[in-house]
Amino acid sequence: MIAYRREHGLNTRIARIFNTYGPRIRTDGIYGRVIPRFIDQALSGKPLTVFGDGSQTRSFTYVTDQIEGLLRLAALDAATGQVVNIGNVNEITVLELAQKVIALTGSKSMLSFSPLPEDDPLRRRPDVTKAKEILGWVPKTSLEYGLIRMVDWIKIPQKAPLATGKIKD
Repeated sequence: MIAYRREHGLNTRIARIFNTYGPRIRTDGIYGRVIPRFIDQALSGKPLTVFGDGSQTRSFTYVTDQIEGLLRLAALDAATGQVVNIGNVNEITVLELAQKVIALTGSKSMLSFSPLPEDDPLRRRPDVTKAKEILGWVPKTSLEYGLIRMVDWIKIPQKAPLATGKIKD
């Protein structure tokens, strides 16, 4: 993108996003979907699958915060040519996240530990200094509030079309 910008003089920006979650995210799949997977497992009474010992950390950004950051990046002339991290700096271990989901759902689920994938980073925490300085943006949604919204959304059968174009009964 940077080379293309230089070559053709295009008005570009690069957003680096970090672990976005919120209503309408799919609950299936493993990579990058720990929150909806944990909630689905907890609501189903299944063990929550934790990779490694769960000490790896992640930072999660609620979808509305992510969208606000992306819109500011797209609209602000001062952001032209910038690479900006759009994410949340508040870290939590995967083990703490699993325990928090179990508590929020009132689940009796246990934890199931699986080997940590070889390329799984031990820490994911963005530096959002540029987002603060250039965009005047910081995430506002607490993890607890976002998790409650996710739990409520997953609990209630949705009638609206999903991103796949299918309707969930």
